[in-house]
Amino acid sequence: MVPLILIIEDNTDLLFNLDLMLKSNNYRTLTAKNGKEAIKILTELNEIPDLILSDIMMPTMDGYEFFREISAAPKWHRIPFIFLTAKTSPKEIRLGKLLGADDYVTKPFKEKDLLAIISGKLARVRRISVINEKVEKAFSIMNLDMKLSNISKKIELTCLIFAVWDDRYGPQLKTFYPKENYFPISMNDIANQLFYAATSIYGHQKITKAEGILLNIENLNNCGYLYFDSYPSENERYGEKQFMLALLAPMLCYLDSLKVKEIFKEISQKVKKNRNWKVREYWERIVKELTYESIKVQPN
Repeated sequence: MVPLILIIEDNTDLLFNLDLMLKSNNYRTLTAKNGKEAIKILTELNEIPDLILSDIMMPTMDGYEFFREISAAPKWHRIPFIFLTAKTSPKEIRLGKLLGADDYVTKPFKEKDLLAIISGKLARVRRISVINEKVEKAFSIMNLDMKLSNISKKIELTCLIFAVWDDRYGPQLKTFYPKENYFPISMNDIANQLFYAATSIYGHQKITKAEGILLNIENLNNCGYLYFDSYPSENERYGEKQFMLALLAPMLCYLDSLKVKEIFKEISQKVKKNRNWKVREYWERIVKELTYESIKVQPN
């Protein structure tokens, strides 16, 4: 299937040129002049775009407001974004710091550079889709039965996991929180399947360049966000000790994953420097960052 890209830009000339550029490079396109118009298009659309290319400073509903609106919608919250902006206002600068380089392109830009970023982003989305399929297949074989009647489906199903790769034994679960497991499978098995699925696609040589993987794990009625990193180790086959930080949560949108990624980077630095970190404290920080309504951390 040819990828479908939604372009949102209030500059008519630029919108026309972007549309022409993408169509001439074998992409399907939809166009809108602001966020409100784009939401109307998405609502009436029978498929979900593979990517959204959006300006930030626009009338009626700007790109930042549109981003937040989409991030809160379960049907659209995992659509990847690339922002095009002049990067002049404080709002744009704040968003640029939150987003990665591949998500934030400043004007003016070269056509070949933008096409390369779009191609790379879509290739990454395809890899993540394959990982998601592998995770779903692994869990479906286990005939899992989620019994949710006695839990809130919010805090109890939001879990922070830390695992490392052992050359002899494979993924090894080191810690997780909360310690009560409300899933119909052990946390060790969950960590194993997530770690194995990601390395089977990226390979150990590139797993630490995955830059975060956002999954939809239907068998667990949850979403997942995986982050991989490593530190040098002469005793390991790959010359480094690889580890995974994972978050399971009932709802994780694209914006949530960016916030979680920043916290995971902080944990990762402590792991690489062999500094102690408290899994519960970081779990509490993450829960407060998520977009749940009226969610509060309960004391033990």
